[in-house]
Amino acid sequence: MRHDFAGHGASRGLALGRARVRLPHALEMAEQRVPAAQADAEARRLHEALEAARAEMRALREKLQGALSKEAVEFIDLHALLLDDPELVQALETLVRQERYSAGYALRVQRDRLAAVFEQMDDPYLRSRLDDLDHIIGRINAHLQRREPLPRGTAGEVLVCDNVAPSELAQLQAQGVVAIVSAAGSPLSHSAILARSLHLPLVVGAAEALARINDGDVVMVDGETGEVVVDPDAADLHRYQQREQQDARARRDLERLRSKPTRTRDGVDVALYANAESREDVARAHALGAAGVGLYRTEFLFLQRNELPDEDEQFQVYRDAVLGMSGRPVTFRTLDLGADKADRTGLSLANEDNPALGVRGVRLSLLYDQVFDTQLRAIARAAAYGPVRVLVPMVSCREEVLLVRRRLRRAVAAVKRRGVVVQTPPLGAMIEVPAAAIGVHGLVDAVDFMSIGTNDLVQYLLAVDRNNDALGDLYSPLHPGVLRLLAHVIGAGAQSGTPVAVCGEMAGDTRLAPLLLAMGLREFSLHPASLLELRRAIRECRLDSLRERGGKLLQARDRSAIERWLQEAVSR
Repeated sequence: MRHDFAGHGASRGLALGRARVRLPHALEMAEQRVPAAQADAEARRLHEALEAARAEMRALREKLQGALSKEAVEFIDLHALLLDDPELVQALETLVRQERYSAGYALRVQRDRLAAVFEQMDDPYLRSRLDDLDHIIGRINAHLQRREPLPRGTAGEVLVCDNVAPSELAQLQAQGVVAIVSAAGSPLSHSAILARSLHLPLVVGAAEALARINDGDVVMVDGETGEVVVDPDAADLHRYQQREQQDARARRDLERLRSKPTRTRDGVDVALYANAESREDVARAHALGAAGVGLYRTEFLFLQRNELPDEDEQFQVYRDAVLGMSGRPVTFRTLDLGADKADRTGLSLANEDNPALGVRGVRLSLLYDQVFDTQLRAIARAAAYGPVRVLVPMVSCREEVLLVRRRLRRAVAAVKRRGVVVQTPPLGAMIEVPAAAIGVHGLVDAVDFMSIGTNDLVQYLLAVDRNNDALGDLYSPLHPGVLRLLAHVIGAGAQSGTPVAVCGEMAGDTRLAPLLLAMGLREFSLHPASLLELRRAIRECRLDSLRERGGKLLQARDRSAIERWLQEAVSR
């Protein structure tokens, strides 16, 4: 019998399929001990399962390289680290060899011990890491039981689960999953962002899903409104067919925009740049008519190995990106890593209690002179093949920019001595630290351009982890304080003649295009998957009307007033 309920739309799209229900992870393993003579064999079985899980994560990381954005790889790497955590591995070894527990029961015991520690933590972010622990335990147990950790199904399935990890999204899509409904989760989580990049419909926060959907039920999912319909009736199916036809027409209309200018209705041109991390991303950006690459994430080259890439290897990757854009500029962001990941590149940093506020971004680059100089020389060599810009992450003060500029000039001079004809590339700063945004007037004359990283800026400004479900709607780019700070940076750029782009998640959200245009933004940098949709949204805007209403936007006192402003902007 038909019934429906609602969650929160997190990734747009309408899907129809049979439900595959994945119940919350639980290790229902009865106490089991093995004879002393079998302890070694049981320990070997445990280590084989651990190594199989590690190999699985390595293979997944290689497979997803370039297919997903930065956040997916971060989660894969976090899970790989957990697999090597002595608190887990050594304790399991002890439970098997000394307590003579079976491998499966040892896994359950140690999971429960660690879970108790997580649950007692005051920090909600650290408590939320229990999900990562359970994900890894599930992988190990799957190999112990000789079954696939992600059950395979047939095409056209809707996954119904308690939560979904970013690292498994592409796998699920490859298995034929057409949509996901999760009981927990946030529209602003890493998983939601990645689902949007993959165009995979996602509904989160559907608390009733596991109780009201059974395996094999036919389910219709609307990833925009959050509506979930179980056993849809004839009217629902007709609505689905109409939406399918509308979406097909919309896709055809979008394709026609590949060669169209990004120009408002009153004739103002806006530059759309692409975020990229691979040769495939660059090719796609070029094909879609991007003005250039506004953010090339160089850290992916470093995270693919356990040793540092040399200058020639970096140069070849950067050169290929420049050639791929055929004369359009490529902006290389210098190494954006922290202590939580640097050790996997051959760098060694002390553990930090709070890596998000530690040695990362430009701070790490300035600490490791040889690594930074090698990267800058490789970028300078690539500049001989086309226009290149250098973007520095995690800038907090003017002094850091001046240090980097001196190092960049020195790198260019070293390349020139080899006979390469090249000019010093323009240097820009990522504005993602609140101090840099507030003190932007002290930066504008030290840089050639600026790029606002809204993902981190919003997190730091609001003191909210966007992936922490417990904090709900507190993470919002529509907070009045966020908008006023963005307007402050954009205005400072306009006043000084310094180009400003937005390269975070806000740039790819078509609903926010009127808002950013009203504040004076004329450059966006976003995932190629969203480029045509943003071009269409901008072509529907009248800039003169948005400018008239811009003052009212910055006078808003709460999020609801800003949302009303956006609704009025769309209706005009």
